Amino acid sequence: MSLALSPALRDALARWLDHLAALEGASAQTIRAYRTDVTGFLAFLAEHTSDSIGPARLARVTQSDMRGWMAHERARGVASRSLARSLSAVKGFARWLAERDGFDPTAILAARSPKYQRKLPRPLSEPAAKEVIGLMGSLPREDWVAARDAAVVTLLYGCGLRISEALSLTGADAPLPEVLRIRGKGGKERVVPVLPAARAAVAEYLHLCPFPISDEPDEALFRGTRGGPLNPRLIAGAMAQARGALGLPATATPHALRHSFATHLLAAGGDLRAIQDLLGHASLSTTQAYTAVDASRLMEIYEKAHPRA
Repeated sequence: MSLALSPALRDALARWLDHLAALEGASAQTIRAYRTDVTGFLAFLAEHTSDSIGPARLARVTQSDMRGWMAHERARGVASRSLARSLSAVKGFARWLAERDGFDPTAILAARSPKYQRKLPRPLSEPAAKEVIGLMGSLPREDWVAARDAAVVTLLYGCGLRISEALSLTGADAPLPEVLRIRGKGGKERVVPVLPAARAAVAEYLHLCPFPISDEPDEALFRGTRGGPLNPRLIAGAMAQARGALGLPATATPHALRHSFATHLLAAGGDLRAIQDLLGHASLSTTQAYTAVDASRLMEIYEKAHPRA
């Protein structure tokens, strides 16, 4: 498929992706997804227009081209949510290229994103979250590994960290201070208070860890059994064991603990803007999903208390 692209367009796509990674802090997973999305769109243009695909061809994209591509994707079974992401990637690339090549990208930017039902976060109840953390520290494994896993999930629930953020902590962060500076998605930095329980859990792990951990900023704080950086799949596996033992649903994942942090904070009267800052959400609309979760749970309680006749 790359043979269908002119060298100029291949170079432009590579530079745009480099820009996203270097200046906007996009993750490797996001970069891969955007590359697939944009090259898929360009492949459609090449196949259905019998035209060479270079920057000049993008400048001639019409609304009909955009409707044809989106219809083609739907016919392939692409879900609305995935198509919306692909369209966002195509628009981003077109906007970036238009600024450099001086063409009008209106036909691309005007394409309407398909509507889709946003999935509500699936948090754990407060008792379940506490049970998970307690059980992670007592699963049958080496003491230091159990302490490590308990420390990680305590950070997810107690500080609202993403698993990638917890595992990006280094020896320079130990012992944990009362406030952590976390660099999240898009390279956005935020300040997160660290609860005493989280500091104590990490201190217990450090006390038991058999590997020396210096205060170097490039040395992983959480280690695997061979001493290298901890693989997030190991935390996911331990979480699966815990939810199996507790009879929790498959949605009880490490990321669900971050959802639980936000939902329980909101239920306790937390300010939505403050929760947005703690989670590192770029948009308040993302954080507002937790208000829907809270309302949904209230309705469940109401219906149980007032069953229909």
